[in-house]
Amino acid sequence: MSIRIADELLIFLPASRRALEQRVACDGTSTLGHLVEALGVPLPEAGPMTLGGAPAEPSARPVAGDEARVAAVPRPQPVPLEPGEDAPAFLLDVHLGTLARRMRLLGLDTAYHNDMDDPALVVQANAERRVLLTQDRGLLRRRALWFGAYVRGSRPDDQLADLLGRFAPVLRPWTRCTACNGRLVAVDKQEVERELRRGTRDSYDVYGRCEDCGQVYWRGAHGGHLEEIVEEAVRTVEGIRAAQGAAEAVPNGGPAGT
Repeated sequence: MSIRIADELLIFLPASRRALEQRVACDGTSTLGHLVEALGVPLPEAGPMTLGGAPAEPSARPVAGDEARVAAVPRPQPVPLEPGEDAPAFLLDVHLGTLARRMRLLGLDTAYHNDMDDPALVVQANAERRVLLTQDRGLLRRRALWFGAYVRGSRPDDQLADLLGRFAPVLRPWTRCTACNGRLVAVDKQEVERELRRGTRDSYDVYGRCEDCGQVYWRGAHGGHLEEIVEEAVRTVEGIRAAQGAAEAVPNGGPAGT
């Protein structure tokens, strides 16, 4: 049988086999999902599938001669939320520490541990209904994982752009501790001045404190760079949501004005 892979998914195939059209042996018992993963594509990264031109679930069982197509996950991708929630929570693996801090800067509920193994990550993601972000393809193939996503890019800037493009989450900048993910609350300068160096006390008047770890925050020397990260992220998400709203307003997906 043949499986046509979306261009966005070719990164998961071995370099020697990065062709859109894949010929695979079909034994009549393997599921479509199994065949797709055998090519190298983790199922959390596979979007809608068709078999013989008709929509198909990963559990479908192709037969010899069938033609399948595998699209990429649609963006922005919705995440099931608990009642009262308006944004997903995340859990990052040990290799994404810088991304975790930037996500917290944007107010995203982001759990991160630099010493947690794969089974423990899956347990926490499932128990707390967090989207597990990773660059470990094997981790995404774990059947027990309720929701995972592969993070594209080697630089934190690219990783953050990929995360925002995939989920377009609600952002609440400057509301979380970048060290521990706790919530920040405003505090009077008098409450924290004993914890500050003289130069800081003389230069800044607005402070916040983490409710969980007690870390004190103020807009310091790196404030300009952090402002740039926040402003770019807000523009990105607003642009995605505006484009999504415009697309949904066009009947039947046709061009506007027809």
